[in-house]
Amino acid sequence: MASTFTIPQIAEAAGVSTATVDRVLNNRPGVGQATVERVRNAMESLGAISPVRGRPRASQSFKFAFVLPAARRGFFDLVDRVIAQSAGDFRHKHIAELTHRIPAHDGNAFAAQLAKLTDVDGIALLAPDVPAVKLAVNELVRSGIHVVTLFSDVAGSLRETYIGADNKAAGRTAGLLIGRELAHIASPRCALLSPQTRYAFEIDRVVGFEQVLQERGAHIDLVRFSDMPETEDDTRRFVSQHVPAAASAASLHAVYSVGPGSFGLSRALTDLGYDTRLTVAIHDLLEVNRPLLMSHGVTYVLHQDVHYAVNTAAKVLRDLCEGVRGALSVSNPRVEILTPENLA
Repeated sequence: MASTFTIPQIAEAAGVSTATVDRVLNNRPGVGQATVERVRNAMESLGAISPVRGRPRASQSFKFAFVLPAARRGFFDLVDRVIAQSAGDFRHKHIAELTHRIPAHDGNAFAAQLAKLTDVDGIALLAPDVPAVKLAVNELVRSGIHVVTLFSDVAGSLRETYIGADNKAAGRTAGLLIGRELAHIASPRCALLSPQTRYAFEIDRVVGFEQVLQERGAHIDLVRFSDMPETEDDTRRFVSQHVPAAASAASLHAVYSVGPGSFGLSRALTDLGYDTRLTVAIHDLLEVNRPLLMSHGVTYVLHQDVHYAVNTAAKVLRDLCEGVRGALSVSNPRVEILTPENLA
């Protein structure tokens, strides 16, 4: 009598990924005829007539890809290191991890490289939010590959969930902190620094920050610099050339930076004559940001638990592959406010 087997069991018997089995079962493109026959032969040998999603044996392995931009930005490199540090945990959970750093200056080229990642069971994606990437994500999901977004969302795509802090909340938190710092200053001025970005996490931070200032800080003169460079040296030159000096009539009382270049920013502010009385809020506890915080070169660092998010992404992808009920019911990391007093 024919039996019911799970998709992972059929994949193991055929020597292919669960995504490939899913494609064969749903008659989707992207699988060679020889592989199709292997899957069908495996089903026949198992006596499987009604494959279902379910928990495989504990030894079942999965292949997941973590896809990050290739740009040498501090946060992207931090995520890359955390993924590498988690490799042991992944192996213990029978997860094979592949990290891909794809150049992201051209959204179409990024999407084309992403679309080639078809020999995996799942993808955790940090990518620019552009139409071509949405289309690539949609095709991957339709082919049976599970996709979650990590730290920066690609809203409107078929990705199965977003894992990371609420970036609008992060921007609102920065706005609240700076608003309180400037509450008793007459005619306060604040600079909002953001890169020319296609990443949703940076866009959302700006939106959240501006919302709070509109609601609670109408007295604050907000000066926007929306074309910040990404490297430390370029940031230092840009700020030195465009931000008013501390001794000028248009001097600043606060700075909020949503993107990279915090070390270059701090050096430029020092060059311009600013001291620790200037309130500076930045993101991400990078190694270069620790001494800035301890020396009061910045006032606040808004951070999230990167290790937790990376491991949660792997867990969600595995649960999706296993058909675990409630696989998408996860808690995202909170926005942490770090100061010299609570820095571990």
